[in-house]
Parts: sequence; structure tokens; C-alpha cells
Amino acid sequence: MTDRQHTISQPVSVSGRGLFNGQEVTLTFRPAPPNHGVVFVRTDMGNAPVPALVDRVVKRTRRTALRQGDATVETTEHVLSAVAGRNLDNLVIDLDGPETPNVDGSALPFFEALSEAGVEEQDAPRHYLVIKQPVALRQDDAIIAAMPAEEPGLQVTYELDYSPISKVIGRQLHTFDNTNGDYGHDIAPCRTFSLEHEARAAQAQGLFTHLTPDEALVIGDDGPLGANALRFDDEPVRHKVLDLIGDLFLIGAPIQGRIIAHKSGHPLNHDLARELLKQFRSQRMTDLARTHTVADVRKLFRMMPHRYPMLLVDRVIEIDGDRRAVGVKNVTINEPFFQGHYPNTPIMPGVLVVEAMAQLSGVLIGQSLEQVGKLPVLLSLDRVKLRRPVTPGDQLLIEAESVRIRSRIAHMRCRAYVAEELAAEAEVKFMMVDDDQE
Repeated sequence: MTDRQHTISQPVSVSGRGLFNGQEVTLTFRPAPPNHGVVFVRTDMGNAPVPALVDRVVKRTRRTALRQGDATVETTEHVLSAVAGRNLDNLVIDLDGPETPNVDGSALPFFEALSEAGVEEQDAPRHYLVIKQPVALRQDDAIIAAMPAEEPGLQVTYELDYSPISKVIGRQLHTFDNTNGDYGHDIAPCRTFSLEHEARAAQAQGLFTHLTPDEALVIGDDGPLGANALRFDDEPVRHKVLDLIGDLFLIGAPIQGRIIAHKSGHPLNHDLARELLKQFRSQRMTDLARTHTVADVRKLFRMMPHRYPMLLVDRVIEIDGDRRAVGVKNVTINEPFFQGHYPNTPIMPGVLVVEAMAQLSGVLIGQSLEQVGKLPVLLSLDRVKLRRPVTPGDQLLIEAESVRIRSRIAHMRCRAYVAEELAAEAEVKFMMVDDDQE
């Protein structure tokens, strides 16, 4: 299931104050090339990039925040929901402060701005996450699940139950299908909301002091306070659908499947996005292994110092600058380590799986012009997890992503899969030394 990627035709801006910090900011959507993805850029911090990926999520209360290095972007869910609603893949989103503008608390200002900018089709295929394995997660009385669906597109069903604490909201259920639903009319206008006692407690703690009931949807015992009125009878649950679409956009690919949620909030949404991201990455690498070769073993001899029996990468199937590389190790019974590990139950040593990930990281580091003439030497391993055994006949699909590459230190995040199952993961740091020192 593929069509073409999309970006916008021209830059467009939205200004306003942040919901939590009240700071006046301007957000500018800009076109981006194919396969770029969506990346926030903190223009007030030297154009520091923050990719819109669930790997960059940091813990916050009642919002989605992203961080890379020292740069953070707060309250991204409404912006990303609008991007998903406009069916866009590649954007640069400039931001001159730490939090996106709240405007009216919905996704509509961003959706309208993106519509005004125009959509441009790009000469690159779109890669979908097709949900193949059901996933169900629970947190207290909240539940969220992803299931396969034969129909194209994403269907989201959300049940909101405020019946014990608000008769105005009560129990609400809403389903949105992005193949035949009207996101701009049905979802984008729906605002974030708060109960009156929650809003008063938050303002007593110094939060949202810049907002009045006329500017924010605050629901009391008899309905919205101030001059506000509900835009839909079930606006609160529709806003939950809006948030969920924005949070799932952090997978980095549009979804084919069905999502069902009951009282789910941002933390549980993020957990589901992480689980689905594992499916997407393994699907993508399996497809690449069948169809692509960037560097075969002969070219690898020119890119790596390793030789038999320590060369543990057979092919490189994708390189994205100095940001990401994907490689293959075909594991056969003829590997020399199987003679002693173990003769009757051959298993690839976990340290060699990690070594294969480190070797591919070295290839990726070598793509940086800054590292020409340098040799990456292993410095440390963190968060190492061996998820499943690797045995003869397996094809190990290895992914390395750069967290940070500097003149003397490189920090990489690595994963290894067998088919679509995660086999190992680790964060690897290297010290860069002159090649003639080795």
C-alpha cells in the first residue's frame, strides 16, 4: 500500500501564546524534501532540530513534549494532528520558543494554515505501517489497542467516560475514519478542555494564569463557562481523537489499521506508538533487505577495517546521510563461533550481535566528513538488551541511528531484528582516534 509523499508548496506561519507557559511564539511550516520527515527547529536555539518521533518524547503532564539534546518542544500534539489530517509527510516546523502556540486550543488554526500553504506531491513513495500483529496496552482503567484492518487508512474509536465526575460530559463515544471522514470539519475544531475544579486548582499552582474562561474551554456543572459554547455535543471525546492522531503521528509513518481507546491519555498513546514503531521498523527493514543494496561486501572492505572472522556485516541496504544506516548479517551454520557456542544448540553469542551493531555504527559514523581519517573505537555500552536468540539460518537486520556525532565522541542507538522480531538493542558510544593509531 503506497502512494506518493507530500509536503507544502510555500511557508506559512501561526502565532499565539503557549498553553502552559503563556509565552508569545511564532510557528512557521516550511516545505521539506522527500524522506525528510517532520522536524521541529528551535530558531531561538541556533536552529536546533527536534524530530517528531516517539523516540524523542519526554515525560510531561497532560501534553506531548519532544527533546533532542538541549532543545525541547512542548505541546506538539495539536500541530502534529493537523499535519496528519492534511496527509503530509515532510515538513520543517520553525519555532522561536519552547512551546507551540495554543491559539484556541484546537488543531484548526494549524490545519487552516497548512491548507492555505497548499499541498505538493513529491517524487518518492510513501511507506505505511500496516498493523499485522494486534497490540493491547492497559494503565489502571485506561486501555488502548491496535488491530489489523483490511480496509485502507486509519480508523480511530475513542470512548471517554466522565460520568462519575461530570454530568455535562458524561460518557461519549466517537469514531473517525480518515479515508471517508472530514478531519477539517469533524476533528480539527475540537478544543482541549478542563473541568472547572481542575482549572481552578491549576491556576492556584500558577498554571494557565494568562487564560480566561472566554479563551479556554472550561466545563462547569452546567456547561462551558464564560462566553464559550461547545462546538459539538461530543467535543471532548472528539478532542481526545485529535490528540491520539497527533500522538500516533510520532511513529513517522501513516497507519493502516484500527485503533480503539478507552480513557487513554498521552502516556498510553506514546506507549502504543512505541510498540507500533517496532512493527514499522521491522517491516521496513525486511522490505529493504529484499530489494536494496547500498554496499556489498567488497565495498564494505573499503569502508571498514574488519576482516574474517570478525566482519559481521554482509551488506548495507540503506544509508541516510550520517543519521541512519541499515545492514544485513546472514547467519549460517558455517560461522566459526558455532563450533563452540554451542555444538548441540548453536546460538550466536550476544556479544557478537552487539559487535555487528557496533560495526554498522562505524559505517554510519564514516559518512560524516568530520570523521574522515578517524577510526571509531568502542567506548561504552548502555541499555543493552538481548531479546531473542539468533540461530543458524536467521537473517539479522541491523539498524544504527546517530544520537550525536562530534569530533572526538560518537553516540549511536542500535537495534537488530530477526524477521519482524526485535532481537537486540543497545546504545553505543565510540571514541574517535586517528586511523594510523590502530
